[in-house]
Amino acid sequence: MKIVFMGTPDFAARCLESLFGSRHEIAAIFTQPDKPVGRKQIMTPPAVKVRALQHDASIPIYQPKSLRTGEAMDVIRSVAPDVIVVVAYGKILPKDILDFPRYGCVNVHGSLLPKYRGAAPIQWAVINGESETGVTIMKMDEGVDTGDMLYKKAIPIGADDTAESMFEKLADLGAQMLIEALDMLEEGSLSPEKQDDTAASYAPMLSKDISVIDWSKPAKEVHDLIRGLYSWPVAHTFINGKKMKILKSRPCESSGTAGTIIALEPFTVACGSGSVIIEELRPEGKKAMAPKAFLAGHKLAIGTKIGE
Repeated sequence: MKIVFMGTPDFAARCLESLFGSRHEIAAIFTQPDKPVGRKQIMTPPAVKVRALQHDASIPIYQPKSLRTGEAMDVIRSVAPDVIVVVAYGKILPKDILDFPRYGCVNVHGSLLPKYRGAAPIQWAVINGESETGVTIMKMDEGVDTGDMLYKKAIPIGADDTAESMFEKLADLGAQMLIEALDMLEEGSLSPEKQDDTAASYAPMLSKDISVIDWSKPAKEVHDLIRGLYSWPVAHTFINGKKMKILKSRPCESSGTAGTIIALEPFTVACGSGSVIIEELRPEGKKAMAPKAFLAGHKLAIGTKIGE
């Protein structure tokens, strides 16, 4: 099939790579504009653009600020794709684009829809302590991740999985499923299934506002927040008034007053029920380190209150 691909981050780039290795033809690529990154605000292309240029610089790449000016539709008409593949593109497709391709627009979404519609499904599944997640390939409509489901596979979330590790697993799964789904779509062997809106949940974009650890919550919830926010924006607390990012933890059954240090070896902080052993942290302005290295330069005592 002739394909127009729309996507932006690395999750989408994995799917693009799988298309390059398939029998399908990529006729054009749409991705978000380059943007300034880091303290020096260096203009940086999105992962999809980087991957596309590495593989085949002859494929036209479009980076419109909007799909509603008519220019994008002009490109799509000229290309006349059989299908548009959308993976974490970050823009809403207008109805004229959705309706144009023969096989419609298909989306690769990192959750088991209708759960976790929205921008951050992988992270929220981990934050909420889910035991499994997966990938759903759906036919897009005008809603946000509300279209009919075409193909779905589930995988477990391990007790120590982070959002980052699940991203890797789901990116690989999604790339594999995309090729399978396109082949079945062309064969006519897929049966669209409507989503149950009453079972839907939403996974909004992450912000730093949710990253402050509330030590009054149960240990498992604190641990799930830490692993769900790794590696961005990273859960944090305060020790003696200074911000401390918590990169890795594990829950345990020890108890004490919530938000107090109850052991130094291993470095353990009590929660509302149970406690969390901190295994890796990063003081503000410094590199990640083991708690032992941090404690060597900071004399903290059992009973010290943190989070303030």
